[in-house]
Amino acid sequence: MKRKLQIIVRKKLATAFSILVLVMALSSCNDFLDIMPDNVATVEHAFTNEIEAEKYLFTCYSYLPYEADLTGNVGLLSGDEFWVPERRNVTVQTWETIAHGYQSSNNPVANYWDGWNGGRPLFQAIRDCNVFLENLEDRSKVRDLSLDKRNRWIAEVKYLKAYYHYYLLRMYGPIPIIDKNLPISAAPNEVRIKRQPVDDCVAYIVNLLDEAYDDLPLVISRPKDELGRITKPICRAIQAKVLLLAASPLFNGNSDYATFTNKDGSPLFSPVPDQTKWEKAAQAAKTAIDIAAQAGFELFYYKDAPYEMSATSLTQMSIRHAVCERWNKEIVWGLSGSPASDIQERCMALVSSNQSGYRCGAWLAPTMKIVKQFYTKNGVPIEEDKTLNFEIINEQRISSNEGEEKINFIQDYPTARINFDRENRFYACLGFDGGKWLMADNPSRVDYGTYDIKAKLGQLSYGITANNYSVTGYFTKKLVHFESIFEENSSGPKTYPWPAIRLADIYLMYAEALNEAEGPTEDVHKYMDLVRARAGLGSVKDSWTKYSNNPSKPDTKDGMREIIHRERLNELALEGQRFWDLRRWKKALEIMNEPVKGWDITQKTAAAYYQERTIYQQEFVGPRDYLWPIRMDEISVNYELIQNPGW
Repeated sequence: MKRKLQIIVRKKLATAFSILVLVMALSSCNDFLDIMPDNVATVEHAFTNEIEAEKYLFTCYSYLPYEADLTGNVGLLSGDEFWVPERRNVTVQTWETIAHGYQSSNNPVANYWDGWNGGRPLFQAIRDCNVFLENLEDRSKVRDLSLDKRNRWIAEVKYLKAYYHYYLLRMYGPIPIIDKNLPISAAPNEVRIKRQPVDDCVAYIVNLLDEAYDDLPLVISRPKDELGRITKPICRAIQAKVLLLAASPLFNGNSDYATFTNKDGSPLFSPVPDQTKWEKAAQAAKTAIDIAAQAGFELFYYKDAPYEMSATSLTQMSIRHAVCERWNKEIVWGLSGSPASDIQERCMALVSSNQSGYRCGAWLAPTMKIVKQFYTKNGVPIEEDKTLNFEIINEQRISSNEGEEKINFIQDYPTARINFDRENRFYACLGFDGGKWLMADNPSRVDYGTYDIKAKLGQLSYGITANNYSVTGYFTKKLVHFESIFEENSSGPKTYPWPAIRLADIYLMYAEALNEAEGPTEDVHKYMDLVRARAGLGSVKDSWTKYSNNPSKPDTKDGMREIIHRERLNELALEGQRFWDLRRWKKALEIMNEPVKGWDITQKTAAAYYQERTIYQQEFVGPRDYLWPIRMDEISVNYELIQNPGW
């Protein structure tokens, strides 16, 4: 797609000086979340005709977080999924501050409340959405705008307004609801907005998405110009995400927040779990699945190989390119304004002397937690597989150079036992010393003869510059497009829009919510097994019956919950979802107090290299770290605002 939404936004905003003036005026009102600016003449000019109004529409879109950016995507480097070298030329505030446990209420990193310190000003975004809606809903304005287009634009901005509220809710918990902007003449007591109960926030967001739904298109009819704009499937998918968040333990009957109230004593959380919330979430996810199917979405299977590939390679390419293949049928919502380019250079291992050592940064390194998290080749956790022994994970082994091992390993090269006998998602997502990295420019033109990864000290894949290396000994293959080129004078990575929502994500949301609502029903297994089949795995029932030392695990709600959680972490690994899932499940306190580990990458021999070492001892404080802090200046100015617990 040659004309992405990001280009449209920049081009049209460049000519919209009046809109920029408005934004500057609004940015001074962060302390009062919903004040209507007094430069009415500027606002009126923005809605004199269709061209000007469209500029304002794209202003509302322009606040969407940059999910392909390491700071913009809060989930990528704020947690325990990746670790990076301490010394780099690139600043990543979320990793340097949040992942290390240094977040502060004085000047929070990734401040999406105010838009400071790497965050986007989402309350400002909501105000701009309110200005747009107020003017477009007045039929006497923008008179040259057709009714169908007017209704669609209104629906898009209602969606964006709901999404920005949801994004804030996920980060901060209870938030103020900004339904209408107040006039500049409003009294101080009117503009000092207080936080609303979580259940009220959820109801507001869901209702706003319902209002938007009917006037959104089912599919984009002008893909060259409009891919990335909001559709019916996107709307229903986000509604399912909102309701799943509301049903999850963090927000549903969390006793940690039983005394969390506004200053008037009104509770912001219900301390009693509500089972019906799971039922609503399941229904919403099934609705999202149905409308996605109606729009033609389906799980992605890789078919157009440039040279002959084995079934194993095709499966791994299906996993990789469910993320990287531009606008494939699994991407329900791709973010046109967030192209994945630089992030690929942070992932790519140096596997050829023809490549640029600076382009192959390789420092976005998966942690040992992620390595251990993936299933065995039998589709069960490594600690449950009764047919395979992973007790000594660093035991050195050499590939047999037959079958799948011929595809996944360097011949006659020792590597760790934990890298053997793993599921295809392991090999599709991770690169490792002794493994292979399949790319389109593979000179041998056979999948088993592709690039080698040799990553010990002094070897090519270790890295040729001081700061470009994997600190754990593992590399992120999943986010690198198969057709990207990393040579010095090449055009660089082949970009793709960041996949904000994949169909596999919706399938797993449905399985999770339905299991909580009804137990491990037929539909729970159906949608889990669809995702597993694409990964080359057998069904949950068959895999646990044949290979697990706990074969009855899928038969109970509790057992199936554990399986669904693990499946979700595996399928969405390295996409920034883990950070949010561990929080909403209330598992972060346990898991994120475990150390970050990797191999001893400073060693030259296999025996010394394959020693597990602690890189950093993370500290997660509960319940404090489950929610973002509000900047203290905001609390000081608006005495109606209550700080989140622990901050």
